[in-house]
Amino acid sequence: MSKNSSYTTALIVIDVQRAFDEWEAAGKRRNNPEAIARIIELLTAFRGGDAPIFHIRHEGTRPGSSFFPGGTGYPVKDEAREMEGEPVIVKRVNSAFIGTDLESRLRTAGIQTVVICGATTNHCVETTTRMAGNLGFDAWLVRDATWTFDRIGPDGDEHSAEEIHAMSLANLNGEFARIVLTSEAIAALGADHARLARSM
Repeated sequence: MSKNSSYTTALIVIDVQRAFDEWEAAGKRRNNPEAIARIIELLTAFRGGDAPIFHIRHEGTRPGSSFFPGGTGYPVKDEAREMEGEPVIVKRVNSAFIGTDLESRLRTAGIQTVVICGATTNHCVETTTRMAGNLGFDAWLVRDATWTFDRIGPDGDEHSAEEIHAMSLANLNGEFARIVLTSEAIAALGADHARLARSM
C-alpha cells in the first residue's frame, strides 16, 4: 500500500531538532524524557502501515537563533530523521500551517485526523494543534510524545516544564484536540488500516 492510499490519518512530527538537546545541555530543564522513544514508536507504526507522515522543521530567521540554517541546532535528531518519500515542511513561525503548504497537502491526501507530536508542547505543538482544530481536522495530540522546558513568567514566577505541559494539554483538551497516549494513537492507526484492508 502506497502513501498515496486512502488513509485518513496522518502523523505530524514537529521540530525534533538538535537545538533542544543544546538547550538541555546548557542547563534548561525539560519534562517527558521518554518523548523521543514514543515518537520513534509512532514513526515505526506509521511507516509499518505505509501511512502518511509529515515532518515539520523550524527555520530561525535571525542569526542568533538556535534553529538558524547551517547551525548545529538546525538538523533533525537522527532518531526522527525523515525517510525517502516523507515530506519535510519548513516553517518560520510557531504554527506549521502558516506560510507553508501543510493544509493543502493534508486536504489533497484526504486526511481527516492528524496525530501530532514533537516539541515544544506550549509553543509550536500547541499552536499547530489549535490551528488544526480550527481548520476542521480531528486533531490528536500525543501527550507522552511531546515535551517542553521550565520557564519564568512575566512576574518572575518559576513554572516547571511539567506544569506548563499539563496546562497546555488542559487548554487544548476537548475544544481543539483529543489528548491521547502513544498507544491510543497507534491503535487508531490500526483501525484505519483495517478499514482500508476491508475496502480493498
